[in-house]
Amino acid sequence: MTTDVPLAAVILAGGASRRMGRDKATLPYEGTTLVQRMVDILKPRCAPVFVIAAPGQALPALDAEILRDEARGVGPLLATGRGLRAAAEAGSALAFVAAVDMPLLTVELIDELAGPAERLGADVVLPWDGRDHYLAGVYRTALAGRVAELVAAGERSMRALVQRVDTQRIVMTEQAALTNVNTAADLAAMRGPKIA
Repeated sequence: MTTDVPLAAVILAGGASRRMGRDKATLPYEGTTLVQRMVDILKPRCAPVFVIAAPGQALPALDAEILRDEARGVGPLLATGRGLRAAAEAGSALAFVAAVDMPLLTVELIDELAGPAERLGADVVLPWDGRDHYLAGVYRTALAGRVAELVAAGERSMRALVQRVDTQRIVMTEQAALTNVNTAADLAAMRGPKIA
């Protein structure tokens, strides 16, 4: 299924990557880095593309707008809010929010979420394959204000947002496009035979 629903993109690249033991955004992957790979995947489908990075985080040159978190280690919710606010200011009503560590992500998966996001008018549309994928979903950019309220109340997790707004889940079979690289072993497995 393809759709022409306009989407911005927000790539969260500033996480601590504790399980990996180093910055994931600049990990080498097939002749590039994970952050470059994500921009390359999203750029043909989404405009504008925002990369949310940590303060002082070194990144390669990217064909995207880089925004910096205000503080390190405060979780993905604050970074998502910053990206949604930037997307709203750029005139986008919807944004695909993604983790930086999904090198097998496809435009087809994004379109499977974008169509229902527009049709249903939901605040958030997530893929569900037995678990929620908070950082692979379509979010209304108007949620930036709600995110700010939650962060001010001490919330840090994406679950805090998703549980308080109209969230629709699209049931999917487990698939490679939703695979995250969390450890060196995950990265090594992705470099091996491709997952079907």
